[in-house]
Amino acid sequence: MALVLAPVLPVSDWLDELDALARRSPAFFVGRPVILDVAGLGLEREALVALVADLAARDVAVMGIEGADPGQLGAGLPPPPAGGRPVDAVPTPEATADAAPVVPSAPAPFRSLILDAPVRSGQTILHLEGDITVMGSVASGAEVIAGGSLHVYGALRGRAIAGAAGNPEARITCRRFEPELIAIDGLYRTADDLGPVQRGLPAQVRLEGDAIKVAGLD
Repeated sequence: MALVLAPVLPVSDWLDELDALARRSPAFFVGRPVILDVAGLGLEREALVALVADLAARDVAVMGIEGADPGQLGAGLPPPPAGGRPVDAVPTPEATADAAPVVPSAPAPFRSLILDAPVRSGQTILHLEGDITVMGSVASGAEVIAGGSLHVYGALRGRAIAGAAGNPEARITCRRFEPELIAIDGLYRTADDLGPVQRGLPAQVRLEGDAIKVAGLD
């Protein structure tokens, strides 16, 4: 399993958006393999090498490149991924000149995601369109990322990231507080930073200004 990143032009603006995501969710790319999909960008080899270097500087580990001319790859660049389905060809401007204009869709509604099963070690749950409610526990080595608030009705032992869509009002609540990392709207604290505060007890996490506050859950 890998995460697919598909840059759009201009690449510099796309990198700025990637930086904004990393500020909101600092642990998002940690330990996560990435496939870079450059289909339709028309990048020369030098530009492709520079893009991979820009991602490496952001600790984004590109394990494969998809959608590039095979002649562009080789020494200094990741190989094309093996297996899987190829990306559909991108229509040329000539092919789409007579197409009907695209009407922008309305913003996606705020929706909650409810998980009836625990989140196991190695799993990542990503839901940027609203809150996440986990009816069980979040195991050590698991990661849950919510655009809104995160509610865990069992033990929280993995990484919990709330407000990942830029919501400083988001909160994290759980019945047993034992996280590896917590983050809200780009601010984060690790287990070492937290110390014994509310360890093993019901807790709620919220932002107060630029500080993360952990309190008991009455």
